[in-house]
Amino acid sequence: MNLLIDIGNTMTKFVVIDKSGIVARGSTERMTEEEMDAVLKRYPFIDKAIVSSTGADGDRVFGMTAARVSRTLRLTSSTPMPIRNGYGTPATLGADRLAAAVGAQVLYGRRNMLIVDFGTAITVDLVVDGEFRGGNISPGAGARFRALHEYTSSLPLCGATDERAEYGTTTRQAVEQGVMTGIAHEIEGYMADFGARYENLCTIFTGGDAIFFDKRIKNTIFASRDLLFAGLNAILEYNVKD
Repeated sequence: MNLLIDIGNTMTKFVVIDKSGIVARGSTERMTEEEMDAVLKRYPFIDKAIVSSTGADGDRVFGMTAARVSRTLRLTSSTPMPIRNGYGTPATLGADRLAAAVGAQVLYGRRNMLIVDFGTAITVDLVVDGEFRGGNISPGAGARFRALHEYTSSLPLCGATDERAEYGTTTRQAVEQGVMTGIAHEIEGYMADFGARYENLCTIFTGGDAIFFDKRIKNTIFASRDLLFAGLNAILEYNVKD
């Protein structure tokens, strides 16, 4: 039984997984020793763990986990991966991006893939012939809404919406549709450009805001809530053998 921990920019998420799949999941702003002890008490058969961090709390959570689970792996740029890494500066590559690429191969097989993660930042990453080639990073929806509100004197603070309109007829609607439609066109552009260059390219959406775009963008896509955790589990199993 494995414990998978992902420390993001705003939240720490974790799942407990066994051979049948995910058996528990949770999230917290900052994982405490009491929270971890509660998970380990409820699932005493946890014997392996992995900690991935893009936030500032990685060292603390890794130390806390390693003190309780003897076989604990810290995901870093030098961790051996079940995928080739063609990134030019691997030390600067976010662990979550590479783990998502591994997860995509686990869930959808060895195929050409465009992985779009709608999180605090939007990452668009390309996997071709079993190799992580790289990708692009842009502000996520929340950051775009905040920027419009904070850097102008009169625009309201808005948020992601399921509403779809050709154009806004109120200022709030104009901001909402401007950000949401802008992101949709941005991703559709990537899908068209890369799809023309790489044969049988499939697009995979993940991340917290993916639910707002899997219906807004009409081209064929896959959406996976647990892409990152599928990758983390595969990386853990690849490195820590039973």
